[in-house]
Amino acid sequence: MTDVFKAIADETRRLLLDELLERDEQTLFELCSKLAMRHGLTPTRQAVSQHLSVLEQAGLVRAERRGRYRLHTIDTAPLAQISERWPQREAPR
Repeated sequence: MTDVFKAIADETRRLLLDELLERDEQTLFELCSKLAMRHGLTPTRQAVSQHLSVLEQAGLVRAERRGRYRLHTIDTAPLAQISERWPQREAPR
């Protein structure tokens, strides 16, 4: 679970997850473009690729090669570990 926390600790990685949650199966080019256009961030393609690699290692992103494209998909299952570790309590009255 440590990898999940480390993966979501970075703002750029959280933005990448948000973009993939909005629409799965995006290429590196699409993700770089959305970071620039929607969020005003201009990391290099290499930097975004490294962020995606961290997310893959944590199990939050899967990548699949189709022809000449590598498509990235979000997997939110590892995030369930967080709520299992710290379940919500009922609010005091």
